Amino acid sequence: MRHIAIVGTGPAGYYSAEAAQKLFGDGVSIDMIDRLPVPYGLIRFGVAPDHQSIKNVARRYEKVALSDNVRFVGNLTIGGQISIAELQDLYDAVIIATGAPHDRELGIPGADLPDVFGSAAFVGWYNGHPDHAEVDPPLDGTHVVVIGNGNVALDVARVLSKTPDEFAGSDIVLHAYEELEKAKTEHIALLGRRGPHQIAMTPKELGELGRLERAAPRVDPNDLPEEGADALLEPGMRKSVTFLREFAAIPESFRADKTVEIDFDFFAAPVRIEGDGKVERVVVERTELDADLRSVGTGETYTIPASMVVTCIGYQTPEMEGVPFEHGRGRFANDEGRILPGLYCVGWAKRGPTGTIGTNRPDGYAVVDLIAEDIGEGAGKAGRKGLDALLAERNVEVVTFRDWKKIEEAEAERAREGSPREKFVAIEEMIAARD
Repeated sequence: MRHIAIVGTGPAGYYSAEAAQKLFGDGVSIDMIDRLPVPYGLIRFGVAPDHQSIKNVARRYEKVALSDNVRFVGNLTIGGQISIAELQDLYDAVIIATGAPHDRELGIPGADLPDVFGSAAFVGWYNGHPDHAEVDPPLDGTHVVVIGNGNVALDVARVLSKTPDEFAGSDIVLHAYEELEKAKTEHIALLGRRGPHQIAMTPKELGELGRLERAAPRVDPNDLPEEGADALLEPGMRKSVTFLREFAAIPESFRADKTVEIDFDFFAAPVRIEGDGKVERVVVERTELDADLRSVGTGETYTIPASMVVTCIGYQTPEMEGVPFEHGRGRFANDEGRILPGLYCVGWAKRGPTGTIGTNRPDGYAVVDLIAEDIGEGAGKAGRKGLDALLAERNVEVVTFRDWKKIEEAEAERAREGSPREKFVAIEEMIAARD
C-alpha cells in the first residue's frame, strides 16, 4: 500500500488526489490535511462570491473526497501540531499544496498606513476567511485605488461597485454585504504599470464591468495602441482589449446616470502613499514601455485622491520549517515538483502564483507520475494509522469530511434569501456546527 499525505485541500490538492486515485486505484491511501475545518481553499475563499459557477468545481472535489481511500483531516496545523518531517516519516510521499495565501509586499513609502490592504486580506474579508473576518475597510470614503491589472483587481472593483440586488445568488458573507450596502464609493482607480496589451484580465471578468447597474468603466483612448496591433495578440487577450476599446467609446451621456466610475489608469506606477495617519492620496509616476515591454518611469508624477488602497499585485507561499524555499519567486525550491526525497509540491506552491484553477489539474497529474517513479509499491510506512496514533497521543482532535458536511448543511440553513450559504467566519463556529 502506498501512503500519501497532501497538505492543502484547494484545487491543486484535490487534483493531485484525483490523479493518485486514477493511477494507483485501491493501492493508495490518501490523507488530505488542512489547517482550517473546511476544505476547498481558493474555491471557498478566493473565487469571487458572485462567481458561483466557478465554485461548482467543488462538486468534482467532493467526489474524490467521498472515496474510501481519501480522507479529509481538517483543523490540523503543520508546524504547530505536526511537522513536515513527521509526515515524511509516516507517508511514502508528502505533497505540499498550500497555494500562495500571502500578499506580495508593495514596498513603497506609505504602504504601512492604515487603510492599505492586500487583496488576500480584502478578498478574504468579503469571502469570510477566518484570518480576515475582522478586517475593517473604510467604506465611508469616496475614492479607492486598486493597484494591479489582473482579474483579482477586477473582482475587487466589481464587488465595491455592486448594488445589494446585484449580489443576489452570491455567497458574500453578511458582514461584508451590510458594509458594502452603506459604502460611499464614487471613484475606483485601477493602476497598471504597463498598457492595455499587457493586462492579465480575462474577457469574462472585463465584460462584467460593462454590465453593472450603478458603475461605468472608463479608459483613456490615448492609452490604447493602434487597433491594428491587436491582431498580434492571442484570441483571449484580443477579446479583452476589445472590451477596453468599448469602454473607451462609452458616451458621457451614458455615464450621467452612474454613481461610480471605474477608471483604468494605464502606464501608472504608484511611488508612495501619503496621508496624516491614514490614506489620503497616492502619488503615481507615469511610465512607458521599453524595447522589452518592461515599464520604466518617465519622471512625471501626479496625485490621485484615495481613502483606501487595495494592492492586487500577486501572492507568495509561506515558508515551512525544513522545506527549501525560493524567496525571489515566493515558492518552494523544487525540480518539476520534487523538493526532497519523498517531498513534493504542486500548484502555486510549486510554480508561484500563476495560472488558473484549471492549470492545477495537469500539475497534479504530473506530480503523481513523479511519485509513481519514486516510491514504487510503497515502503511499508505507517500512513494513516501512524498519523491517528500520533494525534491521539497529542490530544489533537481533527475535523472529518463528515463533520464538514454538517458544517456545510448548517451554512445552507442560515443563508439569507437567494444565497446558497452563509459562511461561518470563526473557526470555533465551524467546529460547533458539526455537533
